[in-house]
Amino acid sequence: MDENESNQFLMTSSQYPKEAVRKRQNSQNSRGSDSSKFPRKSFKLDYRLEEDVTKSKRGKDGRFVNPWPTWKNLSIPNVLRWLIMEKNHSSIPCSKEELDKELPVRKPYFIDDPGEAGVGGAGLRVTWLGHATVMVEMDELVFLTDPIFSHRASPVQCLGPKRFRPTPCTVSDLPPIDAVLISHNHYDHLDHSSVIALNERFGNELRWFVPLGLLDWMQKCGCEDVIELDWWEENCVPRHDKVTFVFTPSQHWCKRTLMDDNKVLWGSWSVLGPWNRFFFAGDTGYCSAFEEIGKRFGPFDLAALPIGAYEPRWFMKYQHVDPEEAVRVHIDVQAKKSVAIHWGTFALANEHYLEPPEKLHEALERYGLNPEDFFVLNHGESRYLNSDNENLE
Repeated sequence: MDENESNQFLMTSSQYPKEAVRKRQNSQNSRGSDSSKFPRKSFKLDYRLEEDVTKSKRGKDGRFVNPWPTWKNLSIPNVLRWLIMEKNHSSIPCSKEELDKELPVRKPYFIDDPGEAGVGGAGLRVTWLGHATVMVEMDELVFLTDPIFSHRASPVQCLGPKRFRPTPCTVSDLPPIDAVLISHNHYDHLDHSSVIALNERFGNELRWFVPLGLLDWMQKCGCEDVIELDWWEENCVPRHDKVTFVFTPSQHWCKRTLMDDNKVLWGSWSVLGPWNRFFFAGDTGYCSAFEEIGKRFGPFDLAALPIGAYEPRWFMKYQHVDPEEAVRVHIDVQAKKSVAIHWGTFALANEHYLEPPEKLHEALERYGLNPEDFFVLNHGESRYLNSDNENLE
């Protein structure tokens, strides 16, 4: 696919926002929008996997490949061009006082009893712990996404991308966690030290949901309760079979060592409960997968969507959405609310460190959406949805 075809697929015309928003609203109206009072039908009863669903694919060498026409393989010359030729505009201050003012880090407020937190039934609570790590409390379960509590996103803690905002808490501070969702194996999403710490604290009480190809790595870390899934496969947490965890597609890639390119699958997660539905995009470029997910599982009560690490676009657009594309994902998956992730923690690309939420606000205005439909949290901050505590922190 050439550049013109790719741009046409992405629907960059001014008509896209109006059509997409109207389509999303009509879909939500037809399905019913009030999930806060009555439990939905069982996931297993209202879901049918059509034959034309996009399945994961492997190349002749057995490595996973992106099936999307919007994907372009990364090349060494382009990587070098980005690293050497492109100017970095991140402009992260050296002053802790300035960073504290612009990006405050709050100590999270954790409650061991989900019922006491107001999320034992219809309510939902999300806490942003930095980068792509969120803690979600819904439908009597508590789970984490892509946990990273380390100082650097790297195989070693003396080199590699360093946090410019500290973790709002440690693993020992966390309340009881039922499950962890891993989207892919990049170091800023699969952190070895955090996996070890979580396993040491929770052991077999913690279920890990991981992409195809990651089971062996997890077991070498000592994790025993590991569920490895392909796209569109599902599983649940023991004694919580009313909540279904589905590994859904995204457009990205995997690598941890020199020779293991794409031996592990990547993807997003759809969590479907009797009262709430949650979507976690992980890392992704914009593609048609999200419309498929929205048609099958939407509307979602909450989506956690990345808004950072997107410049320069000529290089990053295949693997990371920018804020406007994040709004498109919000619309495609039929999210009632979305929370911004994957920004303000590590400097992984070239945009100014405060630009992502500004661009997000501009995109929401262009699409005619309320800023509260796609909100930004401070590190450590929580937000309630579908409960009497919705306006509380």
